[in-house]
Parts: sequence; structure tokens; C-alpha cells
Amino acid sequence: MSFRDVALLAVPRSLRWRPVEGVGLEHLTLATTQAGLRAEGVVIGERGEPPYGVSYRIDCTADFTVTSFAIATTDGRRLAMERRAGRWHDAADTRLRAFDACIDIDLQGSPFTNTLPIRRERWEIGQSRTFAMLYIPFDDFVPRLDRQTYTCLAPRLFRYQAADRSFEAELPVDEDGLVVDYPSLFERIR
Repeated sequence: MSFRDVALLAVPRSLRWRPVEGVGLEHLTLATTQAGLRAEGVVIGERGEPPYGVSYRIDCTADFTVTSFAIATTDGRRLAMERRAGRWHDAADTRLRAFDACIDIDLQGSPFTNTLPIRRERWEIGQSRTFAMLYIPFDDFVPRLDRQTYTCLAPRLFRYQAADRSFEAELPVDEDGLVVDYPSLFERIR
């Protein structure tokens, strides 16, 4: 089974998710670019933390390999990184060796970033893969290495597990590999 061979059905495409608890919303627009795909979104929420407002842009190749991203908060904090030749660089072009193993990113408040490894890889039912993720928490914007395991349970159902097994969820996805429901955290409303 592979989402890699399936182009997005309708691009540009807009999606929305809301948190299961608390107040918030994510609005995402996917569009094609000459290099592949651009995801642009806005996330507002609180999830037991101080309220946040974040905008992001993620550029990917056609196979959902992340090439760059930029995120900014409504209070002016910013983070931008680019991946060239398998190496991450910050906005000052400093190489960030700690993230060399990371192909994907994971933004704390966005179910969209779970789609990246799901779309990029070919899957067989029962197959598990562990990924090194460049994780960005919204409270401090300090990138971290985070290992996550995905298991294909059915053609449109994946189990997500934190590598330390502190959290897991079954993620149903649509025909494009985009998360429909993230039990206990988010639900898609559009």
C-alpha cells in the first residue's frame, strides 16, 4: 500500500482540525509548487498551556520529504530551517548536526505533520517503522530530536507511538494520507 503513487486529489486543499479538549483550531492549505508541495497553516490553542497563535509554512518535495519550514508566533518569535543534501541548517546557515537523521518534522499542535512519514513511505499492513523527527514545541520553539514509531494497521489506519511508549494513538487517514482523527487530541472538522 502506498500513498506515494497517489497525487493529492484536489490541490489546493484546505483542512481544519480542532482540539478534542480546550479551545483551538488549525487551518491548513495544501498547494503544489514547482518543487513539490507547500503546506501553510495557522494554529491557535492552549492545551493546558498558555494560549498560543502560530503560523507555519512547510515545503516538501512531491514525495512529502521536508525541504524547509518556517514558523512564527503572534508575539514575534520565529524559527526557520532548511534541509539541503540531508543536512539541516538554521536561518543563519549554521549546520545543525544533531538533526541529520531527521527527514520529517513534528509541530506540537498540528496533526498535519503526522502525515509526512505516512505519505513519504511505502507501507505493508503490519509493518512498523521508527523515525527520527525534528520536533518543535510551541512553548519555546527549541527543536528537539524525537523518535516516533508508526505501524500500518490497515490501508487507512496507522498506530503512532512515542519511542519511549509514553503515548500512542490510532490515526485514521483519508485517501490522501491526511489525518482524519487523532483520538484524545484532535478531530478534523473539514
